[in-house]
Amino acid sequence: MQTSERGLPVTVITGFLGSGKTTLVNHILRNNQGIKTAVIVNEFGDINIDSALIVSSDEDMVELDNGCICCTVRDDLVDATMRILEREQKFDHLIVETTGLADPLPVAMTFLGPELRNLTRLDAIVGVVDAENYAPSLFDSETARNQIAYADIVLLNKTDLVDVEKLNQLETQIHELKEEAPILRSEYGQVDLRLILDIGAFKLEEHFEHHDHHDHEHDHHDHEHHDHGHDHDHEHPNHIEAEGFSSVSLQVGAPISARKFEQFLKDLPPSIFRGKGILWLKESPEKVIFHLVGSRIRIDHEPWEGEPTANQAVFIGKNIDPESLKAAWAVCTHET
Repeated sequence: MQTSERGLPVTVITGFLGSGKTTLVNHILRNNQGIKTAVIVNEFGDINIDSALIVSSDEDMVELDNGCICCTVRDDLVDATMRILEREQKFDHLIVETTGLADPLPVAMTFLGPELRNLTRLDAIVGVVDAENYAPSLFDSETARNQIAYADIVLLNKTDLVDVEKLNQLETQIHELKEEAPILRSEYGQVDLRLILDIGAFKLEEHFEHHDHHDHEHDHHDHEHHDHGHDHDHEHPNHIEAEGFSSVSLQVGAPISARKFEQFLKDLPPSIFRGKGILWLKESPEKVIFHLVGSRIRIDHEPWEGEPTANQAVFIGKNIDPESLKAAWAVCTHET
């Protein structure tokens, strides 16, 4: 096992649904020249979309099973990190991208537990905020609040989509949650990596002070989570369910109609906050990637690596009717 004397530096990237975490990870991987970076990705849903959108090779990335990284698969995070540390090729940095519904503190505490504290060094928690879609209503979510409150650095992303007045207002709101938090503005996750990597920003005592002040109801890092040799498809009560979020994963092994998919998106219920997927369209020779955040939809095109095999999509929101969504999705493949 190869580690530096100070341990492998770890950056936890957190942020609410659709804030731009994967975009930031890709920016790091594309621009961190000379630095061998490993990535651990966690997703909320049955289909792992983000792992397919990250520009890392399979050797550099470890996918966790379905579930919330900060509670139900904590031991898998330890195992995934150990697998990275035990590889022959030495890594210089580890990035952990959490699901948009994860509380970052228990994730961070995993690296301070007995298994990893002598092998890793928690460098910083980076909280990504969507400047366009961030709203006071998010303060109703304990998870969304904690993603800012526990961040050592806040990345105010998508600043090109709002005016300066709103940006200043957002920074004031962020500072109400995290006083004196360094805030970096960015477009498409573009930020000077020297400002977020290997900066030694994580201060344990500050996080414990905030943790105690907010009387966190589920102190995951003190729980025993050792019985993880089983399937993770079981139901479990956690903060995600408590806040009313659920996901629906959709897949079909045939090309779909672009026109019908466009109508499918238009007909989505407003309770769906986030959607993302990889599309195999009848009308396009390229892979089509879509991101839905609130009412905004972004479409990207990339060449396929090999032959296309399926359409995959995940939608996250509150009070979703899975059967209605699946029925609407099925219409996209009908030859009418």
